[in-house]
Amino acid sequence: ARGWDVIPSHTNFLFARPPAGDGGNLYAHLKQKGILVRHFNKPGLADRIRISIGTHEENTELLAALP
Repeated sequence: ARGWDVIPSHTNFLFARPPAGDGGNLYAHLKQKGILVRHFNKPGLADRIRISIGTHEENTELLAALP
C-alpha cells in the first residue's frame, strides 16, 4: 500500500526497497529518529534496507516514522 518493493521472506526480517529507492537516506532518517534498521552500501543492495520484525509497538513506531 505504501509503494515498497519487499522481497518475500520466511525469516524474522524484511529486505525492502522504499518507493524513492534510496535505502541510505531512509536509513539515516530512521537512525535520526532512534529506529535502527540495516543498510548495506554495496552495489545491488544500496537501494534497500533490512527491517527486523519487532514488537507490535516497535513496528507501529517504525511505520509512523516512515516518510
